[in-house]
Amino acid sequence: MQFTANQIATLLNGYVEGDPDVLVNQLAKIEEGEEGALAFLSNPKYEHFLYETKASAVIVNQDLQLTKPVNVSLIRVKDAYSAFSELLRIYDQLRNERSGIEEPSFIHESASVGQDLYVGAFSYIGRDVVIGNQVKIYPQVYIGDGVTIGHKTVIYPGVRIYRDSKIGDNVILHSGVIVGSDGFGFAPQKDGTYNKVPQIGNVIIEDDVEVGANTVIDRATLGSTTIRKGVKLDNLIQIAHNVEIGANTVAAAQTGISGSTKIGENVILGGQVGVVGHIQVATGSQIQAQSGVNRSIDQKNKKWGGTPAMPYNSNLRSQVIYSKLPALERRVAELEARLKELYNENR
Repeated sequence: MQFTANQIATLLNGYVEGDPDVLVNQLAKIEEGEEGALAFLSNPKYEHFLYETKASAVIVNQDLQLTKPVNVSLIRVKDAYSAFSELLRIYDQLRNERSGIEEPSFIHESASVGQDLYVGAFSYIGRDVVIGNQVKIYPQVYIGDGVTIGHKTVIYPGVRIYRDSKIGDNVILHSGVIVGSDGFGFAPQKDGTYNKVPQIGNVIIEDDVEVGANTVIDRATLGSTTIRKGVKLDNLIQIAHNVEIGANTVAAAQTGISGSTKIGENVILGGQVGVVGHIQVATGSQIQAQSGVNRSIDQKNKKWGGTPAMPYNSNLRSQVIYSKLPALERRVAELEARLKELYNENR
């Protein structure tokens, strides 16, 4: 694909400073750009690359003041980072444009599918499934009975969606995601064994959610495990049965959320955060990586860290104290030895 700088500027609501007809056919980092490449600059830290790059065009902020001449066409926009992100989205969409139903694949006769559907080879779509328009289902996807999938959702290879799950519009499920597997429910018996508790609920994923590779979202025991609108989940995350995650919350890799916990809106969970079951985490909470949350967080818009999680600044002070413990132990040992000497001298 090949475009002029002027065409790209029009697409991004910007304007060209330099040759508007220069052609670009690839995207690149500004420091690696070659002839025919389009790059961007948003961080002033990298401005020196603007005067050295061999790229044909560079997207920059409208208010950027040049300190020396450049040999590249500039596409000036209001926000270079956002503009380049939008361009990447369009580029990715064009690259992944697919349609039709590949063979072999199976679609049950009772399933209802929308327009412009893509189904990759070796995919299975079960009874009474409802799929919206412009949905892309890549190869080797399993969609169980009674599942509902909204418009423009993308399901990458190897995803498994168990029965009765409900997926909204514009959802992205990356490879290896499992939606609706049984929750970890077992009833202890007097003889030390465990009886499995049937998990008969479902999973609801609302619009504009993205779920990273190999993340698992368990079905509810009763009712629903719910992922609200705009949530972003990284790779390798475990969401247990009956959890509810509030709108626009983000969680980094290897986070685990135990059963029946409710996470508020706009929460940020760092990598490897562990959250116990049956608690609540308030809206706007930010939890540092590797923290362990063992009780409810009721205060909104606060930062937390450590295990067990405590206010962020308190955790930082505690870390300073921990680092001094070896020296403190030596001082205590020295004082004990000195006291023992004094005691022996005065006997």
